Amino acid sequence: MIIREYEDRDSLGWVRCRVLSFLDTAYFDNVLREKEKYNNPSVELVAEIDNKIVGLIDVEYEVEKGTVCYYTDELGAVIWHLAVLPEYRNRGIATQLLNRAIEILKEKDIKRIEAWTRDDKWVNDWYLSRGFRLKEEYLHVYGDRKECNEIASPKIKDLSICNFFAHYLGENKDEIKNKFKRVHECRMYELIL
Repeated sequence: MIIREYEDRDSLGWVRCRVLSFLDTAYFDNVLREKEKYNNPSVELVAEIDNKIVGLIDVEYEVEKGTVCYYTDELGAVIWHLAVLPEYRNRGIATQLLNRAIEILKEKDIKRIEAWTRDDKWVNDWYLSRGFRLKEEYLHVYGDRKECNEIASPKIKDLSICNFFAHYLGENKDEIKNKFKRVHECRMYELIL
């Protein structure tokens, strides 16, 4: 296996890896059709086996506090994408990608990393086992047509709201979880470097 910097020629392999890697997670419908570009500097690595992209990590980092991270007390970075194809999991690929990204970030004087994820136990356990600590959480709430009618009405005649995605930041999480069919805990982890 080779861990190397992402190159433009990796675009299709990167998208395939991310899509297939997310299908069995709570982010199954967060489909990207092309790789994101970042406003700030970034560490973009891929894991390659036999000319196939089997893993990836994208970490955008700050050169000025508060330009990328939620918390702004130190220069930080955010992991936007971390994925390993299902058939290549449990081989240490994600850990190797993270460790290499950390080496690069330390050279840039980055002091902390934020990682946002949902409520897949195995993903949360992975972050915790690598020294990340839970810093904050809120809910991602999805609604269908019936649920849309309970919370909103369109302001344009003959326009119907069929689905929604919302953030719930309040204290009554159980009430929201009982009211809507699809609700995920969104958790922010932090790793101090």
